[in-house]
Amino acid sequence: MNKEEFVSKYGVERRNTSAVKWDGMQEEFGRSDLYPLWVADTEFKIPESSIKALQQRVAHGAFGYSITPEGYYDAYFNWQKERYGIELHKDWLRFGTGVVQSLSMLLQFLTEPGDSVMIQEPVYHPFRHVVENNGRQVVANQLVDFGTEYKMDLEKMEEQMVANDVKVLMLCNPHNPVARVWTEQELTDLLELCRKEQVIVISDEIHHDLLPSDKKFVSALSIKDGFYRDNMIMVDSPSKTFNMAGLLISHVVIPNPQLRDRYDQQQEILHGPASNILGLVAGEAAYRDGADWLDGLLALVRDNYNYLKEHLQAAFPEIKLTDQEGTYLAWVDLSAVVAPEDLKHVVQDQAKLAVDFGSMFGKSGAGHIRINLATTPENLQAAVSSLVKTLQENQA
Repeated sequence: MNKEEFVSKYGVERRNTSAVKWDGMQEEFGRSDLYPLWVADTEFKIPESSIKALQQRVAHGAFGYSITPEGYYDAYFNWQKERYGIELHKDWLRFGTGVVQSLSMLLQFLTEPGDSVMIQEPVYHPFRHVVENNGRQVVANQLVDFGTEYKMDLEKMEEQMVANDVKVLMLCNPHNPVARVWTEQELTDLLELCRKEQVIVISDEIHHDLLPSDKKFVSALSIKDGFYRDNMIMVDSPSKTFNMAGLLISHVVIPNPQLRDRYDQQQEILHGPASNILGLVAGEAAYRDGADWLDGLLALVRDNYNYLKEHLQAAFPEIKLTDQEGTYLAWVDLSAVVAPEDLKHVVQDQAKLAVDFGSMFGKSGAGHIRINLATTPENLQAAVSSLVKTLQENQA
């Protein structure tokens, strides 16, 4: 499916539907007249097959306690194997209501209060929050900015692991917000370091289907034919791929049987919901028949990124954008044209863009903004035009 077909078929008005991105702007930004490019969801309906599956399930009318349909395992496992060569097994898989909720639960049994947990900044801000809110200590390893891409600093990471007795590393792949898809060699080096230092890895792979570039995604589960699986847990979800975050479903893949037992014990303590039957129904249909839908979304993201990059850098060549290897979230460095202390005033108050400001992703994000590309071309182009015009007026 091409971009035009995708937008025409799946584009939907989200105003006045209790959508956080649109109807939550007043609360978040103090005004509602902004171009919404912040929350990481889209302006598009979920795949048609998922809508039909939900309609059929809702028509049944009964929503008591439910088990995971066998078809869900088949659809998800086939998707992972056919697209990424990942071999999964039913007994490895547990469910949650969202990746962040799953991260919190994992930290509760993998670590003790006061233990150190490493994150790689700039990174999705709930990583830091979930560590701190559980009474653990954040150890922030800084990614190294090479202009159009970021790389890991493994030497510094090892120093920090030893000095802080780090227990867990939270890996983001593809990385939000810097859009890196880590290579097989990068992951091998990282996982070997974690094995050496006895650091358990939680690999957040929720963006792994969102590959607008030709970069190949490699799961941490696959490195060296699964050599590091006993030292890691992978989390992902159909929610980011297919725009169904409101259906509350995430996967927790735990190959190590001892860690699975500890997870199950923690689940029993919390008595939390394992998943949502409507999320399972929609997710199964999407994994079976959603490939064409995803092609259309990625075509849109590619074109929106190219438009953003072309028009920003045509007006201001000193503006830097990282290469869009993965995710639909563009990472834009405006520090050469706007002082970091003025960024919010210029971008939000003057240009009227609702974006996530880089400082929320860690100190190294200062001067950056994160722009959601999974929106209509009209919304993205109007926002870019407004931003360029504002920057030009401030330079005059």
